[in-house]
Amino acid sequence: MPERATPDDGRSEKSAEAVVAAGLAGSEGPNVKEGEARSSLEGSMPQMSRQLELPFMGRGEAPRGGRSVEGPTAARASGHPGNDGDGLMERALSRPNLKAALKRVRKNKGSPGVDGMTTKELLPYLWEHWARIREALLAGKYQPSLVLRQQIPKSGGGVRELGIPTVLDRFIQQALLQVLQPGFDATFSRHSYGFRPKRSAHDAVMAAKRYVQEGRRFVVDVDLEKFFDRVNHDVLMGRLARRIRDDRVLGLIRRYLNAGVMANGVVMERYEGTPQGGPLSPLLANVLLDEVDKELEKRGHTFVRYADDCNVYVRSRRSGQRVMGLLRQLFGRLRLRVNEEKSAVARAGARQFLGYRFWVAAGGAIRRRVAPQALDEFKQRIRQITRRNGGRSLAQVTKELGPYLRGWRAYFQLADTPGILGDLDGWLHRRLRALQLKHWKRGRTVFRELRARGLPEWLITKGAGHGRRWWWAAGLGAMQTALPGRYFDGLGVPRLAATTSTL
Repeated sequence: MPERATPDDGRSEKSAEAVVAAGLAGSEGPNVKEGEARSSLEGSMPQMSRQLELPFMGRGEAPRGGRSVEGPTAARASGHPGNDGDGLMERALSRPNLKAALKRVRKNKGSPGVDGMTTKELLPYLWEHWARIREALLAGKYQPSLVLRQQIPKSGGGVRELGIPTVLDRFIQQALLQVLQPGFDATFSRHSYGFRPKRSAHDAVMAAKRYVQEGRRFVVDVDLEKFFDRVNHDVLMGRLARRIRDDRVLGLIRRYLNAGVMANGVVMERYEGTPQGGPLSPLLANVLLDEVDKELEKRGHTFVRYADDCNVYVRSRRSGQRVMGLLRQLFGRLRLRVNEEKSAVARAGARQFLGYRFWVAAGGAIRRRVAPQALDEFKQRIRQITRRNGGRSLAQVTKELGPYLRGWRAYFQLADTPGILGDLDGWLHRRLRALQLKHWKRGRTVFRELRARGLPEWLITKGAGHGRRWWWAAGLGAMQTALPGRYFDGLGVPRLAATTSTL
């Protein structure tokens, strides 16, 4: 692995940004003269030598409205035998596309890969090595680094395996994604919602509700067994080859799929799967599963798919059983397996979809609520943050709570159950009161704090005589009066019941 530059190598991040903006992918195109581009670079980097400027200035982006002449020529000169198609690799390596990819990778942040490089170190690394990397990409010879494996515990048991590419590989994958996604996305099924522009999990939930409201009260809920770990590389590459003509791009994607995995310092080869954690993985999943979507559409089924979560809505259990058999066949063609334990044909209200469940309100209207499993996960996370043996102040705990609660509330804003959300607010406030009581420790301290808050003597006496029963005492009127909900509002703890959907 080549030596990589460090952030403190004498060049500021601001000037590095200027390099990317001025010519990371090469020349400035037909509208900017080479001398003007060089002058721009010299103005932003007075300390740079001409030798360091040149790698960023050579063999550039395709002219607007046409193909690059130098890029494909370089690829052929290197002996690359494949077809460059419509110059897809050149478009991926164009200056505007790379600039957008860099911005996205830095915004997403994320953990370092096997080389330990952080997103902040990416720019200094590109200063030194981008010319060599770009030539390898154009020649079809770039070799991705190993993928770092991380295991995330699942709420229902087991672990979810994530594969974290290096920051450099995430940058290259993001650049590829930005040129591949528009063409693929235009042909995807309207029933597919996962990881697509201008589509979201909320859109999927709303579509599912609409189907149930129309009278399709049974759902074929299909769960794929370790989908991202079981994707067959040959099947996936066959689908990609139907749409991508640039052999260099196909070869690069294949090498990303085959990149080895490092787990606990041990390198393992990989023959199947597309690791979650890389920017390309969601698009590749949609490419593979689009075949199933199209077959369901052809047969006139109403369904919603979000990544590997697929729900087909039907009017009877018998119809559902037939659809389940069809799905087993369709996924079998892709060499994917249905998890029989987690898949079922059932009434729509008995199954969850993306954390929501449906219920029938007065007048037969279908409403949404947070699924019990999602509520359990929420409480488990809150218990972890507000644990009373963490040695943290109330201010530190509420600071950590804020982002989690805001994200959770934003996701579950479609829930039509403000009463349940209000109960969660009350439960959370009680946990915070119990935490504060433990910090006060002694009855004398509690007595002093309650008196300072203006409580009457009889209520202070009742509240201070709790001993060390923090959870029990947190539910007393004295503590609720001393530390009301608006007190936690002032500490920046969002209320879950503050905003609910009227859709």
